[in-house]
Amino acid sequence: MPKLTKKLIENLEPAEAEFCVWDTQVTGFGVRVRPGGGRSYVLFYRLGGRFRKLTLGKADGGYGLDEARERAIEKLQDVRDGIDPQAQKVADRNALTVADLTDLYLEEGPALKPNKKESSWETNRIMFDCHIKPLLGRQLARDITAMDVSRMQLDISQGKTARNVMLGHRRRSKVRGGKRVAAMAVITLGAVYEFAIKAEYLQKNPTRGVERFKTVRKERYLSEREIAALAEALAEFEREDERYGVMADSVRLLMLTGCRKSEILTLQWDFVDWTKGCLRLPESKTGAKVVPLADDAIAVLKRRWDETRKPEASRGHNSGDVTPAMGAGSPWVLPALKGDGHFVGLPHLWTKVKAKADIILHRRVSDLGGDLREVRSLASVRLHDLRHSFASFAIADGAPLFLVGKVLGHKQARTTEIYAHLSDDPLKLVANKTAARLSQAMRF
Repeated sequence: MPKLTKKLIENLEPAEAEFCVWDTQVTGFGVRVRPGGGRSYVLFYRLGGRFRKLTLGKADGGYGLDEARERAIEKLQDVRDGIDPQAQKVADRNALTVADLTDLYLEEGPALKPNKKESSWETNRIMFDCHIKPLLGRQLARDITAMDVSRMQLDISQGKTARNVMLGHRRRSKVRGGKRVAAMAVITLGAVYEFAIKAEYLQKNPTRGVERFKTVRKERYLSEREIAALAEALAEFEREDERYGVMADSVRLLMLTGCRKSEILTLQWDFVDWTKGCLRLPESKTGAKVVPLADDAIAVLKRRWDETRKPEASRGHNSGDVTPAMGAGSPWVLPALKGDGHFVGLPHLWTKVKAKADIILHRRVSDLGGDLREVRSLASVRLHDLRHSFASFAIADGAPLFLVGKVLGHKQARTTEIYAHLSDDPLKLVANKTAARLSQAMRF
């Protein structure tokens, strides 16, 4: 019988029936191989004249061999002290509350999901703290039923977890409910239970079979007239105060690249490939990606480079000193107005930009004698809608969905398919022209 090694475990081939390979170093310690290929560390021991089996953890992606062996030694010592490790495991598992389980998921989950981004884990934590824990946190995880999950979804949708959360001095955050948040809570809780099943804490997932709310995707596509109004509003802000230049350029880059807000605000000069005319982002929602840059986007970047490297003129005193340009030497394309980080004030200023653009849009339509009832307010336009609008303009110009997806950095084709209806506009034009001729003919 060989001593267990990492290489030996990796080379174990599954058979038609479950089998175990035992370690020669620790008595009763081994690896169980299931017919489906799953491998787990196990410990067989005898207590009170009875043989018991304890599963220590997954051997493929869970515990390391040395850690599992040490844990087996600890459990054997418990047996000598008269403690039954299997009974203790069952007792601990049965005592887990939903709050305990969510905390365990945040602590141990990254081992099972090594490619999940830190921002996604933070989003999960917010969902737990704001919605799931207040409603189900004190209940035992093993006792939660599909009905409990359904009630949770309904309560969140009706705003029962909505409240204001104080984040510090004069800082608060509004926690909102709604059907979309409620449906996401069910999905997130389901992921927690799937983790618990894989880690062998629990045996069932109560979210399975729960009918989630259907949510409508909110896509807002800007027209050329609306884009022009936003551009004029940005220019007016810059004329009022040159410090608004960082905000204005962040919006321009969002419009011209189709990137996500986080990708632009955290953009560093090291990510700009001037030779190839692209951005090489080491991190994004879909991992590392290359973003092709249009000439106008490159022009914005070159202007920012020049402006942040040129010192301001002397302020009239005789010392001969000059004040460095804002952001000079900063690694960030869009540096913070104060401190060494990147610009973070865009969401707040975006509201002001939309309000000013609304005024400009109404003034223009009024001057042209247009119908103001046809003017849509920009108040509901999100920064992410600039990305949607980039896609809509590309498709309107005849770009295939596949290429649009490549530019936007979509990993899966179905992500780009949300824009498929935009390519139907030429077909609608043909249908309208044909119907107009038929209507004319039917008038005799």
